Amino acid sequence: MEETIIRPIARYYGDLGEKFGVPRQAGVVEELEGSVVFEPAYRDPEALRGIEGFDRIWLIWQFSENLRKEGEWSPTVRPPRLGGNTRMGVFATRSPFRPNALGLSCVRLLGIEQDREKGAVLRIGGADLMNGTPIFDIKPYIPYADAHPEARSGFAPDAGKTLAVDFPPALEALVPAEKRAALRGVLANDPRPRYQNDPERVYGLNFAGQNIKFTVDGDRLTVKEVES
Repeated sequence: MEETIIRPIARYYGDLGEKFGVPRQAGVVEELEGSVVFEPAYRDPEALRGIEGFDRIWLIWQFSENLRKEGEWSPTVRPPRLGGNTRMGVFATRSPFRPNALGLSCVRLLGIEQDREKGAVLRIGGADLMNGTPIFDIKPYIPYADAHPEARSGFAPDAGKTLAVDFPPALEALVPAEKRAALRGVLANDPRPRYQNDPERVYGLNFAGQNIKFTVDGDRLTVKEVES
């Protein structure tokens, strides 16, 4: 079988330090901000000429925490949207368990910062990536070519329900003010696996260097503790 080697051109850096809590799709939590830092071999500023004219960009990246052994894959997966009980074809889903473990995300381009050591750094919003995710390519988002609102959405017709978030003021004050909206967005979109529904269970979310502990009862999420 013919093989092609691809290497990361950049990495994403953001506030979510592990898979738990990462939004299920890009754009679900637009308040989440992060940065794309290019690898040394790709820090030529000419490679970004003109990108500032686009509001959104596509990121092609790797599910680096879901890698399988070479040649090991399954033709069907269990989408969380369907409760984890129904199997669908892997190519009919966005499951991270794919033959090549590649992801595709459309994110907002918030700006470009020049760093003396890192070169041009892209500031982006709304990513569904965890800290350190390898990025293989970047392409501009073009609305007339990429947006098709009339298209059918199969078994995922909407974004799904959100939770009401009860965040006691004394605990929320422990979170940096500029990160509170993003954290609330992540919590409201229910970080739990879809098949878990234990109101007594305490979950821990790694966010911006803090451990956010919470419970979920019905449609209400309650923050119990914020640890450094």
